Amino acid sequence: MLLAATVIGSGIMAQRLAGGNLAVALLANTAATVAVLATLIALLGPISGAHFNPAVTIVEALRGKLSVPQAVGYVIVQIAGCSLGALLAHAMFEMPLVQASLHLRTGPAQWLSEGVATGGLILVVMGSSGPNEAAWRVAAWIGAAYWFTASTSFANPAITIARSLSDTFAGIAPAHVPAFIASQLCGALAGLFLGKYLLINRGTAAQTVD
Repeated sequence: MLLAATVIGSGIMAQRLAGGNLAVALLANTAATVAVLATLIALLGPISGAHFNPAVTIVEALRGKLSVPQAVGYVIVQIAGCSLGALLAHAMFEMPLVQASLHLRTGPAQWLSEGVATGGLILVVMGSSGPNEAAWRVAAWIGAAYWFTASTSFANPAITIARSLSDTFAGIAPAHVPAFIASQLCGALAGLFLGKYLLINRGTAAQTVD
């Protein structure tokens, strides 16, 4: 909920204060997202593993680190929490609570961007040894991907759904959500396979050196 409220709320604030300068608005949105991600992962990682993202949760289930019932529970709560975060952001800025975004985000470049952003995120998560390390790595990756991807790096199906509920700077038209989520899940699987290959090789190399 807090993650979605930050992404959407900072987008609203940035749009209001940037005077039409989209680069400044995106920079402000990026900074807030990076800060809250690092903080929430460090804070909640030791409690729940800091599972804010269905793509990460599904990958962890495929790796055998979560059971199917656990993964399903996480995904339900992630979507519900992010959706409540959209309502919270609207309430804080005195906007209509229930909205549907009109922000068009579609096309092969956007879908590829979401695949790359999510695949990279999975690789970062798999390569991190714990919450403290993951906190800055994940935040840094998402912050960078805001700028080097055409989609501004949603990289999270739950956040994508929440952002479709907000007709603001951070929004996405509901009709474009399924393709984004499909791209994110494909990217997550690619990240999983790449992570397994790299981590296995890293372990083998370390043993060889020893």
